[in-house]
Amino acid sequence: MSTRLQALRQQIAEEDKSIGVIKVRGSKKSLPKPSWLKAEVPSGENYERLRNTVRKLNLATVCEEARCPNIGECWGGAKGTATATIMIMGEECTRGCSFCSVKTSRRPKPLDPMEPENVAEAVTSWGLDYVVLTSVDRDELPDQGSGHFAATVRHLKEKSPSILVECLTPDFRGIPEHTHRVALSGLDVYAHNLETVERLQRRVRDYRAGYAQSIRVLEMAKEAGSGGERARPVVTKTSLMLGLGEKDEEVHQTLQDLYNAGVDVVTLGQYLRPTKRHMSVQRYVTPEEFTHWEKVALDMGFKYAASGPLVRSSYRAGELFLKGMLHNETPSS
Repeated sequence: MSTRLQALRQQIAEEDKSIGVIKVRGSKKSLPKPSWLKAEVPSGENYERLRNTVRKLNLATVCEEARCPNIGECWGGAKGTATATIMIMGEECTRGCSFCSVKTSRRPKPLDPMEPENVAEAVTSWGLDYVVLTSVDRDELPDQGSGHFAATVRHLKEKSPSILVECLTPDFRGIPEHTHRVALSGLDVYAHNLETVERLQRRVRDYRAGYAQSIRVLEMAKEAGSGGERARPVVTKTSLMLGLGEKDEEVHQTLQDLYNAGVDVVTLGQYLRPTKRHMSVQRYVTPEEFTHWEKVALDMGFKYAASGPLVRSSYRAGELFLKGMLHNETPSS
């Protein structure tokens, strides 16, 4: 196990006292989080089972690495609703976004050729029926890591044909063949996060990312995943962070652009500053405002929208809905 993963897991296990505070721009002081930003302490039989399996098999999960506030709800789900987001292709990213705490490296370690098979075996052993795969950016690779993504999906489907797979991918620099490779791998949901409104892209994301490029990736995924012999089209999904300084009219325009691009599902959540080295929170958006944006998205025509202070792109409620939609069932609320 890497030193970094050990440190992160120890940090989470201790549930340090800083979990209930927010950082104020230009100040070393901390203030209590608003009441709506406090999550319950993780617990439950499923939570313990998944946590133990993650440690035993030395997997990297975004749930733990990003200290996601929903880890207790997602891992603690009952009767097959427990989900986890597995991070593949290593722990070092070739990009440096100002909101993200993942380590940046120009020369990350080589990919583990056995990872696709190992991940499939581990996930299958959990008995889950919905799993999310995500990754760091790997710009140094000829195919940007798209082949590794596709191989992991294929192994998962071979070991468990009924499992539903969501891939939360990088933009692969907007190269069509890389997006198509993943979209045609057998996945069920193709997710790629736009993150923020057009005006704030350069401030929030690495210079190699971009608003138009990300929207085009989502369009290409929908186009590639809607033809051939597929029983149903690939569902496309994206996520936005609020509280970065965006204006209401910009959020509305962004939602409209995503809908026009054929995106099916959108999630909106509060940006939380990982460390003092990262960009500061400009505003804490109220639960009522998040409810408003959920209604706007649904009225616009999105098939599903999850919007709330603690909602993240791999939020369990969204996965429950998608599971029902992909099986042509009525999703439970």
